[in-house]
Amino acid sequence: YKLLLKDGWELIRVHGSHHILKKGNKIETIPIHNKDVPKGLLNAIIKNTGIQL
Repeated sequence: YKLLLKDGWELIRVHGSHHILKKGNKIETIPIHNKDVPKGLLNAIIKNTGIQL
């Protein structure tokens, strides 16, 4: 989540435990729960947002 904000993604709204971020025309939903993000979901977020780790 913090990496996306540093990469220029903007928080546009929060719906429950899901943060909706936007950058240009792209919108991504990030679940913010009190546990680790599953590996598959993390890989999908990285792929969809194009961030480099």
